[in-house]
Amino acid sequence: MYQPLADELRPRELNEVYGQDHILGPGAILRRIIESGTVPNLIFYGPSGTGKTTVANIIAEKTQRKLFKLNATTASTADIKNIVSQLDTMLAPNGVLLYLDEIQSFNKKQQQTLLEFIENGKITLIASTTENPYFYVFNAILSRSTIFEFKSLTAEAVRKTVDRAVAYMAEKLRVRVEADEAALNHIASSCGGDVRKALNAVEVLFTACAGQDGVVRISPADAEAVSQKSSMHYDREGDNHFDSVSALMKSLRGSDPDAALHYLARLLEAGDLPGACRRILCSASEDIGLAYPQAVSIVKSCVDAALQLGLPEARLPLAQAVILLATAPKSNSVVMAIDRAVSDVKKGKAGPFPRELQNVHADGAGFEREQGYLYPHDFPGHWVKQQYLPDILVGTRYYEYGDNKFEQSCKAYWDAIKG
Repeated sequence: MYQPLADELRPRELNEVYGQDHILGPGAILRRIIESGTVPNLIFYGPSGTGKTTVANIIAEKTQRKLFKLNATTASTADIKNIVSQLDTMLAPNGVLLYLDEIQSFNKKQQQTLLEFIENGKITLIASTTENPYFYVFNAILSRSTIFEFKSLTAEAVRKTVDRAVAYMAEKLRVRVEADEAALNHIASSCGGDVRKALNAVEVLFTACAGQDGVVRISPADAEAVSQKSSMHYDREGDNHFDSVSALMKSLRGSDPDAALHYLARLLEAGDLPGACRRILCSASEDIGLAYPQAVSIVKSCVDAALQLGLPEARLPLAQAVILLATAPKSNSVVMAIDRAVSDVKKGKAGPFPRELQNVHADGAGFEREQGYLYPHDFPGHWVKQQYLPDILVGTRYYEYGDNKFEQSCKAYWDAIKG
């Protein structure tokens, strides 16, 4: 029966789990918990292929409890009830250890079904998820669990596993391996920190490159062919989407055109043209604003061109917009001003409209009152002092001029007119 290489080489000891030293290294907290033999409810959070399932299996081997494994993408409430039915019986006298993969796929009711038995200790839950548990896991379960984050592996950590896999396959197939260092490095670096992808690439290479002379030759070209685009971890509704657009926005705000282009490229390689366009449009007003007012119209033209062109040509106007925004002067006076105004409105600081600003025609026939509105264009400098804010907010200032050339020139202009 066929067994994937990733499963054949799955670590059996904590020392064989690479890349998670922050939680599994000597003296690290999760390692100490596992070695103590008393395992609490745990939630493992992180990208695919980083060792979550492997560590859960290692924990299961060290416990005396009956182990059940469920994948939340296919399991149902009936599966949970079947596990519960075995509690306090000869089948599970010490309770059970439940490994629940992809817990984010369980709805609230399904998660609540587990709650009673997690609380009394009859079920010890080890759950894993690729999504942020604070968004997808029921609060009551979160409060009874300890969360550990698994990080994407570095290329150096993956390379250790790649070398181990190459040696294992050579021995298993009784062949000699001629592997270019650049090829093995490419496999390790292009998998995006996902060990499973790297091992799949090694397995495919041994299948495709087996020679008649008992030699497997692994070239950079073959390594690139089996691992193309495998480094892309992306889900338009998952954490990686939000991390990608956040990184793009913050790079634009931080005036780093190289980083901004990198994150734009990641979004475009994943095919997320709408996500890139939305962030770029937002940055034009949020981060550049009045320091360069023309930026928003230029960026809008670039976005319109990108949407009309589609990928891959859309990369050109979007790159133009990104470089423009990253190198433009910055001002957040717009977002600060509107946020202050919205905050007051949410707090109920509104009050009646000043009589001068009311619609005079709304009074109705026979009930028109003197409005007292002064028309600014009838006065020098097209300005006249009168009340615009409601009485409750008179004197409130939302907008503060930014320290850039454009806003300071506006400030000087109005200071001269208003005295």
